Amino acid sequence: MEPEEFDSDVLREFVLAFKKGKLKPIVKSQPVPKNNKGPVKVIVGKTFDTIVMDPKNDVLIEFYAPWCGHCKKLEPVYNELGKKYKNEKNLIIAKMDATANDVTNDHYKVEGFPTIYFAPKDKKNNPIKFEGGDRDLEHLSKFIEEHATKLSRTKEEL
Repeated sequence: MEPEEFDSDVLREFVLAFKKGKLKPIVKSQPVPKNNKGPVKVIVGKTFDTIVMDPKNDVLIEFYAPWCGHCKKLEPVYNELGKKYKNEKNLIIAKMDATANDVTNDHYKVEGFPTIYFAPKDKKNNPIKFEGGDRDLEHLSKFIEEHATKLSRTKEEL
């Protein structure tokens, strides 16, 4: 509730609108990116549901903080991962600045940086957290291959 003037009538209207389900939550969000065609999609608070929760695609999402040293170290590896899977039609590699955007789904808990989840297209409310492996191209690729619902399975030429 963000009233310009606050009195009992404003409060009553707010409560009635809330009970009728007519209120939209305020979501902290950076502006929606105008160009989001890179190998790693940028997610903001306002696009979390439409991209990450989209049942047509698997999504690997990294929640990061711009000041985090581990996140900065991961960035080139994560960009390489995005390039590796850029031709997969049903897989999105994404990242979100969790300090500037609200995560609008309670199943994606961010308790440290970076936090990485894999959201299978058929289990959006049961994401798989990346834990225990090195954050390198090999381990992240293996994590994707293990949990992806559909990959084109083309072998790279030697």
